[in-house]
Amino acid sequence: MAAVGVLALQGSFNEHIAALARLGVKGMEIRKPEQLQNVTSLIIPGGESTTMAKLAEFHNLFPALREFVQMGKPVWGTCAGLIFLANKAIGQKTGGQELVGGLDCTVHRNYFGSQIQSFEAELTVPELACKEGGPETFRGVFIRAPAILEVGPGVDVLAECPVPSTNVLYSSSAVQIQEENSVPEEKVIVAIKQRNLLGTAFHPELTADTRWHSYFLKMASEAGEATSGSIVPAGGVDLSSYDGKPRIDLPIFQ
Repeated sequence: MAAVGVLALQGSFNEHIAALARLGVKGMEIRKPEQLQNVTSLIIPGGESTTMAKLAEFHNLFPALREFVQMGKPVWGTCAGLIFLANKAIGQKTGGQELVGGLDCTVHRNYFGSQIQSFEAELTVPELACKEGGPETFRGVFIRAPAILEVGPGVDVLAECPVPSTNVLYSSSAVQIQEENSVPEEKVIVAIKQRNLLGTAFHPELTADTRWHSYFLKMASEAGEATSGSIVPAGGVDLSSYDGKPRIDLPIFQ
């Protein structure tokens, strides 16, 4: 049996582990390549993508992470984790390089601006509501957030975020509006799914709404059934009876 891995180099890995615990599932901190052998699914959290990339390089994690993705194991990237999974990431300090890859998309790092431009937005999430119940919207917490500019034909768009034309901020000289009168797009993609991979530009782990974690756990369970794997519940409960409802619902971010 294997726990859900959470890459614990830097960023909000503790918050993801706490969210999993509220669903009765154990999260395992991952810092070394060999630890990936003990998990059947992985969450790559938000944080500072450049710092996370340097630490991953230092610990020689990239080959193991790429192999994990290529084996078809479920992986969810939030914010910086989305940047890790994108086939192409543009913006300051990324240089367009692929870090782990797998998600057929182009992501713009810090699309919404710097730390002081962090914000919350109500996102329409029909797929999440259909699978997990609850309201048709989800409160997205965006902190120095990326945005998904393009997706390939095999990618499902799960959420978009309205972007007022007067508030669009480009933090990188890599993306420039060529014409003075050009109007930026009115909304951008902020959540996608492609086969075994899930990506969100926002931070579900910073809210009390655990539906994204529940959605990912079901992805992992379905993959586990196909490979005879399983997820370790925090309280020893058989996950086959998991109903997607949190054991505790405490406000994490107000």
